[in-house]
Amino acid sequence: MSWNDVLDAMFGGIADYGAILALVGNSVWAGALLGLVGGLVGVFVMQRDMAFAVHGISELSFAGAAAALLLGVDVVAGSIVGSLVAAGLIGWLGARARERNSIIGVLMPFGLGLGILFLSLYPGRSANRFSLLTGQIVTVQNAQLGWLAVISVVVLIGLLLMWRPLRFDSLDPQSAAARGVPVRWVSFGFMMLLGLIVAVAVHIIGALLVLALVVTPAAAAMRVAAGPLAVPVLSALFGVVAAVGGILLAVMGQLPVSPYITTISFVIYLVCRAAGGRRDRVVRVASAREA
Repeated sequence: MSWNDVLDAMFGGIADYGAILALVGNSVWAGALLGLVGGLVGVFVMQRDMAFAVHGISELSFAGAAAALLLGVDVVAGSIVGSLVAAGLIGWLGARARERNSIIGVLMPFGLGLGILFLSLYPGRSANRFSLLTGQIVTVQNAQLGWLAVISVVVLIGLLLMWRPLRFDSLDPQSAAARGVPVRWVSFGFMMLLGLIVAVAVHIIGALLVLALVVTPAAAAMRVAAGPLAVPVLSALFGVVAAVGGILLAVMGQLPVSPYITTISFVIYLVCRAAGGRRDRVVRVASAREA
């Protein structure tokens, strides 16, 4: 393949960009919603050291979606069922980090194996199978956008209702338990919210790429901010930029949207990591001079 072929794949549709963009309005809205809610949820995922859990939930969500595809029922509903089962098991049985990682380590291969089995038995188009792994954000239908909007609102309301106890438990679980915070129920409730957003994210951006919108934006925000308001706002902003920016770039050519979203998210993280490292060095030098 020559460089001309590569450039054509990336920018071959730029002449019809306006017309193509008008056809993917649902995708842009879906990306914005996923980036916003994923960024907010991702802050608590990072604070609770649960990035591994996101991947574990996505594997069971993938299995649920694959089972729904095989049975000919709604794929989003199957994805939600698989996600909530995984999230419930992790949240209820994995109160401590060591137990949680063990449970996730058991669930991940089981979910992936089930998903592969169901896809192997599925007699339909191979594109439908592939989309469960890498997503189909450029073909979001009205019904799928409706699902995403409803679930996003539910997750946002849930986060607002439990924000203070969840933040307390995420930063200092021992003190939270001593103060009477029902840490097991808080953990379980958060896992349900995480399961919901992972379920719709799996259906739209794929089981393999959920981390790019749930973990990476929050990890980037925590490199350059520390305030209780600044980190969630930046994380949500980074998530929206990665998702929407990836879609806007992808419609210029013929490549899948997933590499664009993951690349933008990764570049944001690298920039924030460099900026955070530079700030830390400046602070250390200033402290040394004062001493």
